[in-house]
Amino acid sequence: MSISPSKNSGKIVLLVDDEFSYIDLLQQLLSDHLECPVHGFTKPADALRALPTLNVGMIITDFQMPDINGLQFVAEVQKVNPSIPAVMITAYNMSFTPRELAAVPSLKAVVRKPFKWTVLAEEVVKYWPDANPPKVIVSKNPFTYK
Repeated sequence: MSISPSKNSGKIVLLVDDEFSYIDLLQQLLSDHLECPVHGFTKPADALRALPTLNVGMIITDFQMPDINGLQFVAEVQKVNPSIPAVMITAYNMSFTPRELAAVPSLKAVVRKPFKWTVLAEEVVKYWPDANPPKVIVSKNPFTYK
């Protein structure tokens, strides 16, 4: 699918999750249903290295990863570009202290697993950093997981 940069400012969604099969599925679902490119990384360090070369509109990161957790990852992203909003996904029922959240003002939402792709797409559109968020494409295919 060819996306015209004028539709979404040429920005991408950057996914970070250490589980390859999970990020592969999530990347496919979002790519099929959001009108913008989606780039996935299984290593937070690789995503941080690539960040300056990518036009990132939104970051979606898992919380629990081996080398760095999602809050730490978002804090590192903020050092490079504090204007990129982030959504964190987690399977854990946790709450963060006001102090932890104050350290990551670009973290806009926490989405608990399991979730439907539509919930994540809504968060992306809601917190997109400019006036041209990607459009959500709803499939007519009855077999598509909604």
